Amino acid sequence: MEQTIHTIRRIQCGTDNCYLVANGSNAILVDTGSAAGYEKVLAECSSYTMKLIVLTHVHFDHAENAARLAKHFDIPVAVHQADLELFDSYDRQPLISYGTVGRIVLGLSLNDLRNRRIEKPEKLIYVKEGDSLSAYGIDAKVMELPGHTAGSIGIDVAGKELLVGDALDNWLRPAIGHLYSNLDALRESAGKIKALGERTLYYGHGKATGNKFKMI
Repeated sequence: MEQTIHTIRRIQCGTDNCYLVANGSNAILVDTGSAAGYEKVLAECSSYTMKLIVLTHVHFDHAENAARLAKHFDIPVAVHQADLELFDSYDRQPLISYGTVGRIVLGLSLNDLRNRRIEKPEKLIYVKEGDSLSAYGIDAKVMELPGHTAGSIGIDVAGKELLVGDALDNWLRPAIGHLYSNLDALRESAGKIKALGERTLYYGHGKATGNKFKMI
C-alpha cells in the first residue's frame, strides 16, 4: 500500500497558531485564530479543498473564525462536547495561571476572554478520544487533553506529529500550558503526551519542537 504523506502548515496570526493538515490537495484546519487574522487564514485555506475544521478548544484566539470559515467553505466544525458552554461564556470555565509567563499571558488575555462571545458554527460535530479523521482524508486521531479547558483535544497525525492546542505551550521554552481550568487534569494530559514518545509537537503558541517539555 502506498504510504500517505501529510504536510502540516503553520499559519501564524500574531502570537496564535492555526494549522493546515493536508493530504495532497485535501486539508483540514486545526484552530482558526481570532477575528483579526481571518483574511490571512482564509487565504491560506483557499489553496486547498477544505474538508473539516477542528477546534482544540473554544477560546477566541482559537475559535473566533470557526463559524465564518465553516460557512465560507461549507464544512463542519469538530469540537469536544465539554467545551460547548464556552461558546456562550468564558466564565463557565475560568482560567488560572502559574509562573511569571502565565501571569503575563493571562493578564493580557483576560479582557478579551471575558468580553468576546464566539459565534457557534451551524454544522457542529462532536469528537472524543480515539475518533478517526480518515473520513476527511487525513490519517489522524483525536486525543482528549483536558485541563486548559474541560474539552481540550489534540490531533495525533499518523502517529508521528501531535497538535496539542494549549495543553502545552512554547512561549519561551516548551512547557505544560501556563493557563488552566484544572491543574490536575492538565498534568495528566501532559503525562499522556510525554508517554507517546517520539513526536513532533505543534503548539497553539510557539514553534514546533520534539516531545520534550517542562513538567510542573
